[in-house]
Amino acid sequence: MLDAEFFRRWMTATAVSVDREAERLTALDSPIGDADHGSNLQRGFTAVVTSLEKEAPDTPGAVLTLAGRRLISTVGGASGPLYGTLLRRTGKALGDATEVTEEQFTDALRAGVDAVMALGGAAPGDKTMIDALVPAVDALAESFAAAKTAAEEGAVATTPLQARKGRASYLGERSIGHQDPGATSSSLLIAALVEARDE
Repeated sequence: MLDAEFFRRWMTATAVSVDREAERLTALDSPIGDADHGSNLQRGFTAVVTSLEKEAPDTPGAVLTLAGRRLISTVGGASGPLYGTLLRRTGKALGDATEVTEEQFTDALRAGVDAVMALGGAAPGDKTMIDALVPAVDALAESFAAAKTAAEEGAVATTPLQARKGRASYLGERSIGHQDPGATSSSLLIAALVEARDE
């Protein structure tokens, strides 16, 4: 069973990972975006960890809802609303339970990913965070490790794609050959599940 403490560890592990990879995320964002993806997410997840320490929500749903709200209020550009929607919708789907099963979490995360697709209008193959998140949720039924691998492979697979959504889509064919920064940061979020479980 997964409790509030597990979800706090997940957000903390994500913050550490984003902190470590911020320069790489911004480097990926430079040729096809605003060159601020890493710094934006770094600021956002730092604020998430601070809020979780201060408010100490006591259910999985409350942890993720708070995290989502904080990302929306602190992260600029499209990343804040997209990541915020992902976590808030997942948290809402988990409800008020003090513990949830991995199956319930998988269903809730799928609801979160669906909400992101509805908000951004993106589908798999559009060279966005969805290209990492959809295969990750599909693999989550197997294990956290399988989800991590699927997300990482999904992110790498965005490199030869032409962007059809978001800022990168303005570049047309020039977006080809660059790994999508949103898919890459999404793979960090999924990989942090494994770290949270192992602690």
